[in-house]
Amino acid sequence: MFDNLSLKLEKAFKTLKGQGSITEVNVATTMKEIRRALIDADVNFKVAKDVTDDIKQKALGQDVLTAVSPGQLLTKITNDELTALMGGSSEDISLVGNPAVILISGLQGSGKTTFSGKLANMLNKGGKQVLLTACDIYRPAAIDQLKVLGEQTGVEVYAEPENKDAVKIAKNAIKYAKENNKKIVIVDTAGRLAVDEEMMNEISRLKEALSPSETLFVVDAMTGQDAVNTAKAFNEKLNFDGVVLTKLDGDTRGGAAISIRRVVDKPIKFISHGEKMEAIDKFHPDRMANRILGMGDVVSLVERAQNTFDEEETRRLNKKIRKNQFDFNDFLSQLEQIKKMGNIKDLMGMIPGMGKALKNVDVDDDSFKPIEAIIRSMTQLERESPDLISGSRRKRIADGSGTSVQQVNNLLKQFNDMRKMMKTMNKMGGGKKGLAALNPFGR
Repeated sequence: MFDNLSLKLEKAFKTLKGQGSITEVNVATTMKEIRRALIDADVNFKVAKDVTDDIKQKALGQDVLTAVSPGQLLTKITNDELTALMGGSSEDISLVGNPAVILISGLQGSGKTTFSGKLANMLNKGGKQVLLTACDIYRPAAIDQLKVLGEQTGVEVYAEPENKDAVKIAKNAIKYAKENNKKIVIVDTAGRLAVDEEMMNEISRLKEALSPSETLFVVDAMTGQDAVNTAKAFNEKLNFDGVVLTKLDGDTRGGAAISIRRVVDKPIKFISHGEKMEAIDKFHPDRMANRILGMGDVVSLVERAQNTFDEEETRRLNKKIRKNQFDFNDFLSQLEQIKKMGNIKDLMGMIPGMGKALKNVDVDDDSFKPIEAIIRSMTQLERESPDLISGSRRKRIADGSGTSVQQVNNLLKQFNDMRKMMKTMNKMGGGKKGLAALNPFGR
């Protein structure tokens, strides 16, 4: 999402000349470039001006250490300012009450219903008993969509399709939650194509009647400054507790993420980046600042892996690797786990230095499809014993998967190389110790 901004900021830092200290003269052009880069990324003009003024004020007169260039020092100062601008630190949602009620608000099409499902999935996996409540009484498919999400995540959905009173539905849902030992009720509400009085009055009535422990405003990050303006309108009426930014995997310039905290003075609590139920993260301003400046976000990458990879399955896999028994069934299982973590290009962008390398590279989940097709075209025996795959078998697998024999050969070679590396790692580290370097998500 921040690819263009990252590249422009990097270019701005490179323009900084001078040695010894940062002065008014050598920093002027760089500040202009940074301000232009932020505005191009759809950051609010006043916010962009304020933040560059703050960066300049803190940078002026700073002594530059021998081992650090002026550009590197300014990058550090900019990182600190961006982190502060987006809130400084992450903030948790409040889950006070029995049950705790989370009210979801926002415009139609912002991703409220999908986010409700993702949040329910996250809380459910954390051991909470969650009830999803369908209070969008206007959009015909809203209840059905929530029920589908509930089935996907194993979370119960409360709905009254014939009832056209959102407040009564929500109250009945809370009563049902108490009777069935549900600890959290997530209320998905109706949205409109634009802010209007009828919509605001309904969501206000819901908040007044339910006294939720948390009110979240969901906004589509792709709408740029409109997202910030809509957030202001909702906050004036609702006084919500936090913001959720959705569609951060799309073609967005990211300005809303940088501007919204300063303009609305409410924290961003979650970010959503895809359709998969696991594609949700707590918002960490420092990690986002790192990504904007091309430093990656390894911590979030590891957290996603830990939340996605099944611990028992990982132990089983480690055992097989130590015995040199890793086969194509295990390889396919790992591919499926990786895909659950989110968009592949987004994941690779979390690795420091990879954002720039991926600028003109088309990497997506479809990259795995030929590999999956080849493996699924193998017999069970062939998956377990790849050495048995002869020339005629390779031709059959290629025909069955819609790929070429060369693609099958390449996959088999890469797989064999990987198994050799695993074998070497086992010998080097005495099994378990060597494996730790190979599989950082193992236990």
